[in-house]
Amino acid sequence: MSTENYNSLAAFVVVARKRSFTRAAAKLGVSQSALSQTIKGLETRLGVRLLSRNTRSLLPTEAGDRLMRTLAPRFDEMEHELAALSALRDKPSGTIRISAGEHPAVTVLQPALKRFLIDHPDIRVEIIVDLGLTDIVAEGYDAGVRLGEQVAKDMIAVRIAPDMRVAVVGSASYFDRHPRPLIPADLTGHNCINFRLPTYGGLFPWEFEKDGRELRVRVEGQLVFNNAVLRLQSVRDGLGLAYMPEDQALEDIAQGRLIRVLEDWCPPFPGYHLYYPSRRHGSSAFKLLIDALRYPHSW
Repeated sequence: MSTENYNSLAAFVVVARKRSFTRAAAKLGVSQSALSQTIKGLETRLGVRLLSRNTRSLLPTEAGDRLMRTLAPRFDEMEHELAALSALRDKPSGTIRISAGEHPAVTVLQPALKRFLIDHPDIRVEIIVDLGLTDIVAEGYDAGVRLGEQVAKDMIAVRIAPDMRVAVVGSASYFDRHPRPLIPADLTGHNCINFRLPTYGGLFPWEFEKDGRELRVRVEGQLVFNNAVLRLQSVRDGLGLAYMPEDQALEDIAQGRLIRVLEDWCPPFPGYHLYYPSRRHGSSAFKLLIDALRYPHSW
């Protein structure tokens, strides 16, 4: 069927339903005269009159009524299917790939996804736990998670967590054998549990600040990990001091399993941010995830 015939038949259905050229023209967004000419052209091509016109009414003829009863359900079905396709198009879907460290993946991303994925069943999220400073563009990620001070200036960054603090902790049994450090320099005499940086293979320096004075202390000890769980269990076992995100140690501190030291040298610093290149901003699924992660959270 030609486009001309399709448009003419669709116009006829509207006119027959409205029983008025004026009301039908308003619905279709065309002039009354143009609509009248469309119907006349259709009648000429079919060779039958479809509408009976007089000064007071506009009614389908017998041929027009038959055509109306045949066409109207089909046009309604097409409108319904088009609406369904539009809804499918607008329904957020797709896969979002995120590179994140172990700590933000557990403390920020996982809690948000519990509600987010239930609310949006057609969205898939892939989280790759990566302790290095991954180039998310080169590696094909949609976004990454880093501390605020680590995000590159050419990226869009959204805060997803509050400010953080670190804690230096040891067990009571450890401090039964060793004096508590009072200043960062005292750590050189302690058995410290180190953390291996995967990016360059070096050991993570313990950073401190007080009264505007910043220190980076290279500590020594018998143990080195690149895993938070092993590090926490080792400090509980009295094998040394550990330097870790405060939230990982608070419960142990409250229960008396761990003792915090050098707290006055551990001020807050900018927390985790989701960062991404500007080209990712157009995805509806990605926008929804940003809203779900944005701090302060609604979950």
